[in-house]
Amino acid sequence: MYSLVVLASLLLPGIANAQYTMVKEYIGEHFFDDWSFYNNFDNLTNGDAFFVSASDASKDKLAFVNNAGNAIMQVDNFTNVDFNTKRNSIRITSNDQYTVGSLWIADIMHVPYGCSVWPAWWASAPNWPDGGEIDTLEGVNQVTMSHMALHTSPGCMQSNTSVETSKLVNTTDCSTAVNNNEGCTVTNPGPTYGPEFAAGGGGVFVTEFAAKGISIWYFNRTNIPKSIQGNASSVDTSTLGTPVANWASDGCKITEFFEPQQLVFDITLCGDFAGNDAIFQQTCSGICYEDFVLGPPSYYDTAYFEVSYVRVYGLPGELTVIGSGAPRSADIVGMLSLLVGVVAALLLTW
Repeated sequence: MYSLVVLASLLLPGIANAQYTMVKEYIGEHFFDDWSFYNNFDNLTNGDAFFVSASDASKDKLAFVNNAGNAIMQVDNFTNVDFNTKRNSIRITSNDQYTVGSLWIADIMHVPYGCSVWPAWWASAPNWPDGGEIDTLEGVNQVTMSHMALHTSPGCMQSNTSVETSKLVNTTDCSTAVNNNEGCTVTNPGPTYGPEFAAGGGGVFVTEFAAKGISIWYFNRTNIPKSIQGNASSVDTSTLGTPVANWASDGCKITEFFEPQQLVFDITLCGDFAGNDAIFQQTCSGICYEDFVLGPPSYYDTAYFEVSYVRVYGLPGELTVIGSGAPRSADIVGMLSLLVGVVAALLLTW
């Protein structure tokens, strides 16, 4: 007999119950080893941030692994910025791309927040907007709820069926050509951004990139399913319950609008979203750039990510990872991981 969780998820369209196997892990002292740092000003969203190089990020302690083994990515909170100058920040993109039929989990303990701050944890095809974008977490200024969204070429919509799992739907047209590129956006209810999220120890975000639909789950620190606690080598999505957001393929054919995705963390300042007067004045006062980017550096003491890990999973036997070398499948990566473990165990017995 099916459990209630499994039965409920079977009845919800666009949710592809599947067993995924881990293919990639970003964690601990090697967290930053396989990411590219943008090393340019924010010429993508008109933000007042300069995304530093890997060497500068390390030198200035804007990207590092702390004593707890967690990755820190933060805005410069020690420099007085001159007029017509941007404040240093972080944008990193995974070197690998992940295909349809993959799932990624991020354990995030702290998300950047504060007036002028615009952070995101997301994924994008290399030739954006072609190939689509998946926003798992995006916050702005001093709001208390983050949001999730898809951004695509024209023709992708959030259908009526997917609304059954997405309770706070803001917009349903995913096209970058309409609504000022707002995308098809869903609000993540509860304290998923800001000081209350941080005080609660953050939470875990799960993103499924499947042909049947794109789904996102969020679990606060006290509500993480046992199936993804610890160093989970596999994930069964039927154990995760109902996604907080779901875009079913009947409104947007995933394999048509989405190509392999690269993972991205970034923190920009002001720009098209946080610096929009109508948005900024909802939770902040003054002028975004003049009063905050140029203001006391201490305004950015809370503008940092703290990430315990990012893990990527794929369907066994399917192509999942497209890297600088040969493509890799979940089966191959799993076998290599097993082989490494066997060799390590043999070495310990010698």
